[in-house]
Amino acid sequence: MDRLFADGTVNAEEFGQGPALFLFHSLLSDRASFDAVVPMLSQSFRVIVPELPGFGRSKAVDGGLAAVADRMAQAVKEATGSGKAIVLGNGYGGFVALQMAIRHPGIASRFIFADCGAAFSEPGRQAFRNMAAAAQAKGLQAITDVAMLRLFAPEFQGANPDLMADRRKAFLKTDLNVFRSACGALAELDLRPDLKKVTVPALVLVGEHDEATPPPMSHELAAGLPDARLKILPGCAHVPQLQSPELFLATIGDFLEG
Repeated sequence: MDRLFADGTVNAEEFGQGPALFLFHSLLSDRASFDAVVPMLSQSFRVIVPELPGFGRSKAVDGGLAAVADRMAQAVKEATGSGKAIVLGNGYGGFVALQMAIRHPGIASRFIFADCGAAFSEPGRQAFRNMAAAAQAKGLQAITDVAMLRLFAPEFQGANPDLMADRRKAFLKTDLNVFRSACGALAELDLRPDLKKVTVPALVLVGEHDEATPPPMSHELAAGLPDARLKILPGCAHVPQLQSPELFLATIGDFLEG
C-alpha cells in the first residue's frame, strides 16, 4: 500500500504490522532493491519503504544531505507518532540514516547501516566527482556500466542477466540533478566528528567485495559509534539484500529482535 509522509512529500510503500521498520535505498538503485527481503520482514514489522527525496514520486529537497535527512526524519516522525522506529539504510540511504541519527537524536531506537560509512577516502570522493561530471556531460547512460560495477561484481552480473537488466532500468530513471547533488554531497561528506552523538545501538554491515563503500569505511564507522557491532557479509558487494537476501536477513535477525 502506498502512503505519503512528511506533509505529502515522501512517497512510501507499507507492508505488515508491528514495530516500524524503515528501509532507505541506495543512490544507484531504488526502493525495489528491498523487494526480496520485505516479505519476511513484514511478518514481524510494519515495513515502510520510502522513495528518498528526489526519487520516484518523492519531492526533491534543496540543502544537501542534511536537508534530505531532515525530510526523512519528518517522515519517520509522521509515520510513527513518537518518532521511535528502526531505520535501515543501504549505501546512500545509509548515509542519509546516519546524518538523520546525528541531527535528530531519539528519532529511532536502533539503526542498521549497510554498506556506507562516515567519510570517503580521496579516491572515493573523486569517483563521485567523476560520475557527476560524466553524467552531466553525457547523461546517466554514459555511467551505467560504472554504476552497476559499484553495485555488483562482474561474476554476479553475468550470472543474473534479468536482475541486471532491471537494475539498469531503475538506475536510468534517476533524476540527473538529484544524482549530481547527491554525488556532490557524498564527495564532501565527513561525519566522523559527530559519530559520538549516535548513542542508540547500531549494526554496521558491509559486503566483503563492496567497491563502492569498501569494508574499511564500515570498520571506521563501527569504531566511531558509541554502541555498534560490525558484520562482514561474505561473497557480497554493495547491495547484499539483492545479492544474497537469505544471508542478509539472517545477519540482521538477532539485532532486529533486540
